[in-house]
Amino acid sequence: MLDHTTIAFLGAGSMAEAMISGIVNKGVVPNQKIFATNRKNKERLKELEMNYGIKGIHQENIPFDQIDIFVLAMKPKDVGNALSSLKNSIKPNQLILSVLAGVTTSFIEAQLHEGQQVVRVMPNTSSMVGESATAISPGTYTTAKNVHISERLLQSIGEVYTIEESKMDIFTGLAGSGPAYFYYLMEHMEQAGFKAGLDEKTTRSIIAQTVMGAAKMVLEKEEKPEELRIKVTSPNGTTAAGLDALNQNGGGYAIAQAVLSAAKRSSEISEQFETSEHEDVKEEVVNK
Repeated sequence: MLDHTTIAFLGAGSMAEAMISGIVNKGVVPNQKIFATNRKNKERLKELEMNYGIKGIHQENIPFDQIDIFVLAMKPKDVGNALSSLKNSIKPNQLILSVLAGVTTSFIEAQLHEGQQVVRVMPNTSSMVGESATAISPGTYTTAKNVHISERLLQSIGEVYTIEESKMDIFTGLAGSGPAYFYYLMEHMEQAGFKAGLDEKTTRSIIAQTVMGAAKMVLEKEEKPEELRIKVTSPNGTTAAGLDALNQNGGGYAIAQAVLSAAKRSSEISEQFETSEHEDVKEEVVNK
């Protein structure tokens, strides 16, 4: 537990709430040692206060010298202004956790102090139910202690993988964007169920349980997905017929291309963000 750690969330959107919920519900950090702020929405801060017992405050009132970890959770287009305002108030030994897509640790380090402790974080939307696949990449100056603290915090919303930042784009393709691929698959399975006469609630439950069961098999068995697929595919059976249809319609290729295309776009956003010199260009890049 991190009983003596104080955290400030700069941004109070859905990802900040997912992290706050996990941290509070699992007792990783006492709720009275968690602060949250945003630019304008006071009602949102009151909502977080009521739901999680944290402190919603205006950024000017953050006790900067008491904060151990700052979580950058605003919109990426606002990061430049946020870092400018932070620089005069923080010290290099205070840890910066960034959940901002496309914003590298080197960019953040360049805006702050020499030796600034920075960790880049990529959760996914399953963090809302405590089942995120989250990657973390330490910056140039980050200590092993702060990497461990980051891992401990983020384990409150799911599984954590420490990876090189150069691998963050492919992680984004696999896990950051991954839930949407499964939702897309489930969406089309639902349509097939509806057309065959199953009601909506039953169909959705059947599909969700099937996906969850398959994922659990992969996690708990010492077999590759390919081996599990072969085991459940009888020659000339129903599963074989379904897989044949997938192959004939480019199912496997489409899945691989989805991952690679998302990874490529992640790389493009990072590169364009790094090389953009003006805030209006950065805003255009991150909102494409």
